[in-house]
Amino acid sequence: MNDTGRRILLGRVLGAFGLRGELKLESWTEPRPAIFRYQPWILRDPQGVEREVRGARGKESGKYLIGHLPDVLDRDAAEAMRGTEIYIPRAAMPPPKPGEYYWVDLEGLRVVNVDGTPMGVVTHLFSTGANDVLVTRDDSRERMIPFVQPQYVTSVDFEAGVVTVDWDPDF
Repeated sequence: MNDTGRRILLGRVLGAFGLRGELKLESWTEPRPAIFRYQPWILRDPQGVEREVRGARGKESGKYLIGHLPDVLDRDAAEAMRGTEIYIPRAAMPPPKPGEYYWVDLEGLRVVNVDGTPMGVVTHLFSTGANDVLVTRDDSRERMIPFVQPQYVTSVDFEAGVVTVDWDPDF
């Protein structure tokens, strides 16, 4: 699988915390503090400006993380980062365990049902809390398929670039 240039969105800056440049962070890693294990971070501010940062550190605090970046030294600098997204290169992630997938690796794969009917391409995935949902798009429509194996997602073949699903193409 070619992951050159691919990135994974791990979290975002919610705003300033305190007076010394600490940041209130939202993390989508599991467990949440694992976000600090993956470095360097590629920070993308709301205007689309990106920069790479190393040395991010922090701790859990209630439902958020409190983080510190080496070049953010006061509350004004921290507040200016509100809305900044935190990415890492896909190559910085360890290989997934057998039967597990990083969502970013599924994006772009073709989707067919068990009868071979094309059902579009994976555009993204999201979590509902109960299960993850695979979103596909073709020329005419978008479909949302529960990512439940093997009930609805029967196979993922990275070499062929295909996800096979047991799902009615008209649904």
